[in-house]
Amino acid sequence: MLLSIKHLPLLLLIIWVRPGFAQPDSEKATLSKKEWVIPGKELPAPAAASQNIRMILGSIPAPNLSQSKQFRIQEEEAWGSFIAAADDGMNQVVDQLIQQFSVSIRNEEINGVKVQYVSSPTIAPEHKDHLFIHLHGGAYVIGGGKAGLWEAIILAARAQIRVISIDYRMPPKSPFPAAIDDVVKVYQELLEKHSVQQMALGGTSAGGGLALASIHKFNALGIALPAALFLGTPWSDLTKTGDTHFTNEGIDHVLVSYDSWLKDAALLYAGDQELNNPLISPIYGDLTSFPPTCIVTGTRDLLLSDAVRTHRKLKLAGVKAELNVYEGLSHADYMLLYDTPESIQVYTELGKFLAEHLH
Repeated sequence: MLLSIKHLPLLLLIIWVRPGFAQPDSEKATLSKKEWVIPGKELPAPAAASQNIRMILGSIPAPNLSQSKQFRIQEEEAWGSFIAAADDGMNQVVDQLIQQFSVSIRNEEINGVKVQYVSSPTIAPEHKDHLFIHLHGGAYVIGGGKAGLWEAIILAARAQIRVISIDYRMPPKSPFPAAIDDVVKVYQELLEKHSVQQMALGGTSAGGGLALASIHKFNALGIALPAALFLGTPWSDLTKTGDTHFTNEGIDHVLVSYDSWLKDAALLYAGDQELNNPLISPIYGDLTSFPPTCIVTGTRDLLLSDAVRTHRKLKLAGVKAELNVYEGLSHADYMLLYDTPESIQVYTELGKFLAEHLH
């Protein structure tokens, strides 16, 4: 039978994956340094996302990649101004969330570490004895104090579970390992009053990365692990390694690019340590024996690869892990755009995940 033009794509595919090409000799093969140059493309609002997301993305300009890369912070004084401005804006949103969800906030101190309890008017019957230990995001530099309650409030209200948010220390004054040390201090005290089967740990972005790193530390100290993990678009690798640091650069309207203040924050947090230290970039550690894990991200997320790589490594380690990827969402959009259907789904489904794994 003669091959027609319609068979050309199949023929090309067969040629492309012919033996010896798809699997080169490892002794002779070298990594190609050739980069793909993708010309500019028009990016419409994601048609398969909710109407809310489509309207929001359709009403804002495309991220300014050049401007984002020029925004660098290296002096301690500049960090102070940036952190103060960011936290002030977040505080205003938190005040609104407290009113909208009618939550109560109680400030305490555990082993010298500031914590904030968040209680929703309604606790689900299946969560009456459960506690979610929340670690806020903010690239390890912003979100201190009340500003760090943004996600804790939404989580408490929509998952209908009691939440304790750890106000861990941050740079410039307190770089690594201060944040992990604070988590350990609080967790050890909580173990005196709660069974590990009653507690979950997690957060979004840096909070997700810190949760992973904290599990590494718990294992090193021989401390019993919580029963479940929530990793919202976790910053599990503080180096620029993941594929979506390149493919979603200039598309993620929240982070925009790693080569901006985000890189400066990573270096500030790490201090004199290497960025690939497993307690800083936990993707490089052993994930064996980790608790069941729920991971959330979006198709436009700069850290989508961090989430995908973490999920894959957990699965290979034999850990029960689920990955939820939302259409059209940039980094942490499910938290930032908290009145969208996507946000409601994330936290109500998280409540069900926790009910399945906490006892």
